[in-house]
Amino acid sequence: MKAMTRPLLRVNGLGKTFVLHGQGGLSLDVMQDLSLTLSPGECQVLVGRSGIGKSTLLKMLYGSYRITRGHACLHFDDGDLDLAELPAYAWHALRRDVIGYVSQFLRCVPRVPAVEVVMEPLLMRGVDSDQARGEAEGLLARLNLPQRLWELPPGTFSGGEQQRVNIARGFIGGHPLLLLDEPTASLDAANRDVVVELIQAAKARGVAMLGIFHDEDVRERVADRLLPLDDHMQRPSARLGAQHGEASQ
Repeated sequence: MKAMTRPLLRVNGLGKTFVLHGQGGLSLDVMQDLSLTLSPGECQVLVGRSGIGKSTLLKMLYGSYRITRGHACLHFDDGDLDLAELPAYAWHALRRDVIGYVSQFLRCVPRVPAVEVVMEPLLMRGVDSDQARGEAEGLLARLNLPQRLWELPPGTFSGGEQQRVNIARGFIGGHPLLLLDEPTASLDAANRDVVVELIQAAKARGVAMLGIFHDEDVRERVADRLLPLDDHMQRPSARLGAQHGEASQ
């Protein structure tokens, strides 16, 4: 059994409410009293029925959605940082240096080549351009993205090709905490195996990961623990919150 170190992330009493301004200010509680701990080198997998709010939790921890109630603390040698109290201006540096995110869908600046999309997290931290390009090309090759596509903008790629660019961009940064939202959803078996290898290598380096994997085989291969969300979510609220763009985050 793996010896667990001090948690990198500790969540206590986390709650989320969406306010639907287009529905007369209706408040919808989509999460209540969620707690978890996540240690370096651990991959914890969120489980629960479709639409229950697994992606909502990841977005709260990445700062895309505001935390309504409770605490989500990152532990550093010089003290703790509560994401629930983090001001908006501080999220940029945290995403650059600490929290990485692999979403289901690639969002990037139009007309930027795929290799430069992957390089960007390293360039933002001051890594030499040649070194960043070499690492990006290595990851794209490992993920079996044809070399002829590297200098093309990924907006024209297939879903599976875009997801491989997204995965490469997420893993290249070497963040201590990595959030994974269905990273293998559009991949074939060979590339799912590559992603499993990337996750296992990241765990060996001490990266803490919180992820969503609907593929049971992948889940069994990467998960150290499962976190069921059924007791902390309300199904009707989660669906409404996802459908109304006018909801306050």
